[in-house]
Amino acid sequence: MARDRYAQDEYGRPIRRILIGLLVIVLLAVFALWRIDNPRVERFRGAVIDTVVPSFDWAFVPVTKLSRMLGDFQSYARIYEQNQELRRELQQLKSWREAALQLEQENARLLDLNKVRLNAQLTYVTGVVLTDNGSPFRRSVLLNVGARDGIRDGWATMDGLGLVGRIAGLGKQTSRVILLTDTNSRVPVTIQPSGQKALLVGDNTLAPPVEIVENIEDVRPGDRVVTSGDGKLFPADILVGQIVQGRDGRLRVKLSADYGRLEFLRVLRTPQTPTIASTGALISVDETPIDPDSLEAGDG
Repeated sequence: MARDRYAQDEYGRPIRRILIGLLVIVLLAVFALWRIDNPRVERFRGAVIDTVVPSFDWAFVPVTKLSRMLGDFQSYARIYEQNQELRRELQQLKSWREAALQLEQENARLLDLNKVRLNAQLTYVTGVVLTDNGSPFRRSVLLNVGARDGIRDGWATMDGLGLVGRIAGLGKQTSRVILLTDTNSRVPVTIQPSGQKALLVGDNTLAPPVEIVENIEDVRPGDRVVTSGDGKLFPADILVGQIVQGRDGRLRVKLSADYGRLEFLRVLRTPQTPTIASTGALISVDETPIDPDSLEAGDG
């Protein structure tokens, strides 16, 4: 085995040298042929090119395919960039769509507020709900209107559908609204069409019960419930809701106000009743001037 390898090396080296030499000679000859400036040599070069180059199409196939692949890759890269740009634009459009929907909903609620027909003697101030301070024991919201806007304690508030609550807590720039669902809420109401008087009692649910003052047999589910105006707590005839039968068998009121989306509230300016500062103010004084002559004639 060692002799065979030695024999192969002994004959292989000279053959490789000969082939390399022949290759160098051929390359030099081609170089010289291509550098000779002669019409015959030029025609010969043209004939060689016409004969050899067309037969080398198979050699250009990988190069052609590689160039096509490179072009396709570049086009794919451009498509990917365009896709990412379209995704970003679509995300922006979605955010704008959400903003447009929110504005549309706010506009609809404001339109609902404007459609509510109130007593001509009542005016109102519209406020924006800042926060919902609801808790398991207290139901209230905070408005961005306060004493500087002329708001007073006890005034009724409503959304575009019905009564929501009353002002209970006043600041210079904000005010707190106790909702009808709060356990501290007691509102005198009238049930129509029977005209029965009742008291709406908050119990932290969206369907607070009513305590019928008069004949309960005249009250039916579906009856309309409005404020009675008793006690001057609220103006009369403000929509509160409808009578429904609760699971516990009690008559309850399904509130008309949308408590799930309280964004704008209308504060009703209730006409102020004269305050009684002393016991003498209980008796009205007749301010008609008295004629002294009539008194003298009466004495005579």
